[in-house]
Order: sequence, then C-alpha cells, then structure tokens
Amino acid sequence: MTDVDAPRSAPAPGAATGHGQQEAYPEELHATNTGISNEKLAMWVFLGSECLLFGGLISTYVLYKNRHRVGPAPHQLYDIAFTSISSFVLLMSSLTMVLAVAAVTRGDQKRLRTWLLTTALLGSVFISGQVYEFTAFVREGMGFTTNAASSAFYTLTGFHGVHVTIGIIMLLSVFVLSLRGRLPTERAETVEIVGLYWHFVDVVWIVIFTIVYLAK
Repeated sequence: MTDVDAPRSAPAPGAATGHGQQEAYPEELHATNTGISNEKLAMWVFLGSECLLFGGLISTYVLYKNRHRVGPAPHQLYDIAFTSISSFVLLMSSLTMVLAVAAVTRGDQKRLRTWLLTTALLGSVFISGQVYEFTAFVREGMGFTTNAASSAFYTLTGFHGVHVTIGIIMLLSVFVLSLRGRLPTERAETVEIVGLYWHFVDVVWIVIFTIVYLAK
C-alpha cells in the first residue's frame, strides 16, 4: 500500500523558489477591468483631471489677455524666435522619452539611463529659458500683479513650468532606480507611466504656445 502524496499548494506570489530566486508577480494581479494596470489607469485619470485644470487656465488667459490698463501686455513683450527654440527643445524631449521606453523594453539599462538623462536635460533647458523669459518681462515692467493679463499669463505658463519641473524629478528618480538595479524589463511599465506624464506636458505646451504666443 503506497502513500498518497498530499496536494502541493502553489507558492505565494513573490515567494522564494527552489533555486533561491523569487517568483515574479503575474501581470494579471495588477490588471484592472480595463486591461491595464492600476498604476497606469491612475495616471490616465490624473492626466484627465489635469486637462480640465489647464483648460480652465487657458480659458482664463483668453478672457483676460487684453486687460492691461496699467503696464505692458504680455503679447507686447514676446520674443517669438526665442520661445520657438525653447519649445522645439521641449518637443525633442518627447523623442528621447520614447527612446528611453524602447531601451527599457529591450533590457538595455545603459541606453535607458542615457535617454532619461537626455530628456531631463532638455526639460531643464526649457525651464531655464522660461526663467530667462520671465526675468526679461519683469525688467520690462510686467510683473505678476501689474495687470490682469500679466497675472493670467504668469499663472498659466508658470503652472506648466512647475509640471515640467516635476517631470524632471520623476525622470531623475527613475534614473536612480536603474542605477540601483531596481528597474528590470519586467518593470518597464514604470518608465512608460513617467513617459505618459512627460508627453502630456509636451502636448499641453503645444496648445499653450499656439494660443498664447501665436494667436495674439
């Protein structure tokens, strides 16, 4: 009479296997009814709310852009050539962000870090240009409280600048994760989520640049 083997229970997700390695978490555990992960869904929801916020800021600027009884109006001080170059730099960062996502998908950590740093550098160049522009406007006599048009302009463009700065911090955080070996191919979605945010701020700037700088 032979002993009947007791049924073996499946190891818990993340538990150590017989080879001393941990079993990876199945992607289904993080999936939602939409077919994407909770983290990516949360980012999409957040970006949707940001669309409403920027829509309100852009509408406010359109309503107040010609209200400047005191001091100059923003459109009287624009340097379109300078802002166009700065905008081109920011848009190029979308390309380097795509290359970063492609690199992590292939498991190429070196190129991932290269493109992440390049994207952060391009974003920093854009922010530096925005700081220079704001400084030049203040010297020309247009401060934040000079008139309603200047307040609407600084609020809209400055708020976008804050978003770009947050994106730079996110990029550098992912870069550090890669340096520490905590960003394997299985976690490529982390870079994709950061990429979604970065592409969003780039697209928003296209709208802002068109409405604020070109459509006077």
